[in-house]
Amino acid sequence: MKQAKRPDTLWLAILVAYAVYAGLFIYRTSVTIGGTRYFTLFDDAMISMTYARNLAHGHGLVWNQGGERVQGYTNLLWTLYMGLLHLLPVAKSKVCLLVQATSAALLVANLFAVRKLAGYVSGGSRFVSLGAVTLTAFYLPLNNWSLQGMEVGLLTLLVGLALWRALDALREEVFCAWPYVILAIAVLVRLDMAVLFVVILGFMASADSRARRKHLAVGFGLLGSALAVQLGFSRAYYGDFLPNTYYLKLAGYPLGWRMVRGLYVALVFIWRMNWVFFAVPVGLLLARRRRGELLLAAGFLAQLAYSIYVGGDAWEAWGGANRYICLTMPAFFILYLAGLKALGGGVKAYAERCLPRAQSGSVDKRLARAGVAVVVVSLAGFNAIYGLAALSEMLLFKRPLHVEDNQRMVERALAIDKVTTARATVAVVWDGAIPYFAERPAVSMLGKNDRKVAHERMRTASGAKEIVAFYPGHLKWDYAYSIGQLKPDVVAQMWHEPHTARPYLQRDYVETKVDGSTLYLLSGSPNILWSKVKTSSVE
Repeated sequence: MKQAKRPDTLWLAILVAYAVYAGLFIYRTSVTIGGTRYFTLFDDAMISMTYARNLAHGHGLVWNQGGERVQGYTNLLWTLYMGLLHLLPVAKSKVCLLVQATSAALLVANLFAVRKLAGYVSGGSRFVSLGAVTLTAFYLPLNNWSLQGMEVGLLTLLVGLALWRALDALREEVFCAWPYVILAIAVLVRLDMAVLFVVILGFMASADSRARRKHLAVGFGLLGSALAVQLGFSRAYYGDFLPNTYYLKLAGYPLGWRMVRGLYVALVFIWRMNWVFFAVPVGLLLARRRRGELLLAAGFLAQLAYSIYVGGDAWEAWGGANRYICLTMPAFFILYLAGLKALGGGVKAYAERCLPRAQSGSVDKRLARAGVAVVVVSLAGFNAIYGLAALSEMLLFKRPLHVEDNQRMVERALAIDKVTTARATVAVVWDGAIPYFAERPAVSMLGKNDRKVAHERMRTASGAKEIVAFYPGHLKWDYAYSIGQLKPDVVAQMWHEPHTARPYLQRDYVETKVDGSTLYLLSGSPNILWSKVKTSSVE
C-alpha cells in the first residue's frame, strides 16, 4: 500500500502564522471613535467604496448620488465586488472589514501560487519555495496595499496564477489558454494590466514556437475582448474611454520629466532594498538564462518599466515596492532565492572537491543553517523600506501607513454629519473616507472625481526640482473653481497654497471647530445646522 505523504509542517506553520499576522494587521488599521470601532481603508480604496455603495443602493456607479458621471476609480471588478458587499446587512463602520478579510484570503491563496512557482523554477527546492513564501507573506508593502483595501492582493494572486499556468505549460510542452484567461480578468480589474499581458504573451509566443500562432490568436483575442469591455463600458457610461485619473496623473506633464522621476524612484527603490539583493537575481539570469526564470524576470521588469513610464506612485517617500511593482515582487523573491541556492550549490561543490570527506559531510547542515539565517536577514532587509524604523511598522508595533490620517478623516466625517443636512456639499482633498462616512455629496478639490480639474494644467516646479517634483494625482487644484464657483456648503480640507483660497473663504465662509475638526461653513447655507455651530470669521 502506498504510504500517504506527510504534510509539510513548516509550510503549514507559515500559513497559520501569516493568517494570524494578517488578522492583527487588519485590527491595527481600525480605529475607535465615540465607542464604535471603525474599519477603514486606504483613501483611494475608500473612493471605490463610495462608488460601490451608490451602485448597491440603486444610484448608479457614481461618486455623488445624482451627480455627474465621472470615473474616479481604476479598478472596475474590485469596485463591483465592493458593491456586492454593500448588499449585506452590515453596519457602515464594518463593511471595510469584509474587504480586508477578502484581501487576506487572496493573499493566503497567493502563497500557494508562490510555492508552486518557486518549485517549478528551483526544481522543487524547499529552501527556495518556503523562503519565497516567507518573504512574500511578510512583505510590508504588499500587505499594506492589499490589507488596506486596494486591488493589489487580487492582482498579485492573478499574476501568480497566470505565471504558474504558463510555466506549467512550458514544462509540459503543451498549449494552455488559462494564463490568458486569468490575465484578461486582471485587465478587467485594472486597465493597465494590459502591459503585463502583452509581455507574458510575447514571451510565451517566443518560447513556444510550435504553438506561436495559437498563443497570438488566443492571447490577443482575449486581451482585445477585455479591453473592449473596459473601454466600451467607460465610454458608454462615463463618456470617456479612459478613467478620469488618466487625465489627472498623466496629462499636462512632460513625458521626459515624468519618466526621469519614474527612473529616479525606481533607483531609490533598488538602493533601499539593498542593491546587492537586486544583483543576485540579475547574476542568476545572466549565468543560466532558463525559461522559467526569464519569464518571472520579464513579468517583474514589465511592471518596473511601467512604473517608470507613469512616473512612479504618489507614496514613494514611504519606500518599498509601489502598487505597480508589488504585483510581481513574489516573482522577484523567487529569483532572488534561486540565485542564492545556485551560490550555495557552488559552495557545496567547492567544499566537496577541496575538503576531506569527514569535513565535507557537514556542509549540507551548515548550508541549511545559513539558508535560514539568510531568509531572516533578507526579510528584515526587504522590509527596511525607509530604514530600520520601518521594521516596527512591519512588526505592527507602529500602526500601518496613514492609519492616523484615516482616523482624522473619519472623525471629520462624523463632525460634518453632526452639523449638516444630507443635502450639504463638502469640499475635500481626501476623496475617500470623508464622503463615505459623512454620506454627503462632495467636491473633489484635487480632481480625482472632477472632470474639469483633471483636465487643467499641472502645477509643476521649475529647474532641478522638476526632476523629482512629479507627484501623481496631486498637482492639479483650482480653488477659484472648487470653492469660489461651486460654493460647497462645507470646506473640510485644504491643499497646497491655502493662502490663495483665502479670498473666497473670507468672502463667503465662517470658520468653526466641531469635535476638534476645523471646518469652513458657507454663510447662510440652509444645509448647515447653525444651532449646533459656534463660528468665527475667516481671517
